[in-house]
Amino acid sequence: MVTVMTTNEAKKLTPSPVLLIDASIYIFQYYFSLPDNWFSEKECCPTAAVYGYTAWLVRLLKAEQPARVAACFDESLDQCFRNDIYSDYKSSRALPDEALAFQLNACQKITHLLGINTYASHRYEADDLLGSLYRICCRSTVPIAILTRDKDLGQLLQRPQDYLWDYAKKQQYDEQGIAEKFLVRPDQLVDYLALVGDAIDDIPGVPGIGAKTASALLKHYGSIEIMLSQLDELLLSPPVGVRGAPRIVANLQGYREQIAIAQQLATIVTDLPLIGSVKELDRQKVDLSKVNRFCQEMGFPALSKTIAAMCNKHMP
Repeated sequence: MVTVMTTNEAKKLTPSPVLLIDASIYIFQYYFSLPDNWFSEKECCPTAAVYGYTAWLVRLLKAEQPARVAACFDESLDQCFRNDIYSDYKSSRALPDEALAFQLNACQKITHLLGINTYASHRYEADDLLGSLYRICCRSTVPIAILTRDKDLGQLLQRPQDYLWDYAKKQQYDEQGIAEKFLVRPDQLVDYLALVGDAIDDIPGVPGIGAKTASALLKHYGSIEIMLSQLDELLLSPPVGVRGAPRIVANLQGYREQIAIAQQLATIVTDLPLIGSVKELDRQKVDLSKVNRFCQEMGFPALSKTIAAMCNKHMP
C-alpha cells in the first residue's frame, strides 16, 4: 500500500520503528536546492548542504524520537565492486569536487555527533550497507523504516510491517505499495531492473522491453530464469500485454550475458558483517560541546541552540 499521512499518523501506525537512513539522497537534496549562504570558518567552503541536511536531521530526530537509528553514506564512487563487474556502472555521474567532498564528509561527521550510528565503505554502496543492516534488524519483531527516495530499495522488503519512507512527501511504500508502483513484487525488482535497465545507475536494459512489457513478462513467468527457459512458449503464445514477441525473444536470447550482469549490478548486498544485533543501533548520547564547535566551524552557530533544546527534551 502507498500511504500519505502526517507524522503523527505514521507514528501511530508504526510505533518506534528502527530508522535506516539513506543519507546521501538528503544531502544532495539540499546541495542542489539551497543557496550558498553559509561558509566554513576555516576553509571558507560553502556549507549550505551541511546546514540543510543537519537541520533536516534535527527535525527528524525531534519528530520521530527513534530509539534505534543508523545512516548509510556513499563513499565507494568509482571504487565500488560493481565497477569491477561493469566498468560503465554509474559512469555518467561526475565525481564530487573538493568543495562537495568537504560537505559530504561534514554531513557524515554531524550525523555521528548527533548520536546516530554511521556506516560507509569504499567498496560497497549505501544500498548494500542499508540492506545488510536491514537483514540483521529483521531478526527482531520491531518494524523497520528505510528513509529514502530510491524505490529500488524495495527489493529489501520481506515483512508486512516494514516500509520505504519518503520522509519529505510523507509517503510510505510497503510490499504492496512497491507492487502497485512497479507492477511486480519486491522480490522481482532485480529482474525488472535487469530487463528495463536503470539510466540513473547506467545499468543497461534489454532493447524493446519497457516497464509495461517487463511487468507483464514477470507477472506471467515469475522470474527471468523461468522466462529464458520457456522462450519457445513466449514466441508462440505471448502473455497478455506483450507485443512483438519475435523481437523480444530474439533480444532475450542475444542479451543473455548482459541480463546476467545487470542482475548482479541491481542486486543489493545483504550479508556484510556490520552489526551482530539490532541493539547496536541504539541511539547514542550527544556531546553538545562538540556539536557547538561543529556548528561554529560550519558557519551556522545558531543551529546548535536548536540541537541543545532538542537533546534536553527528547533524548532517550
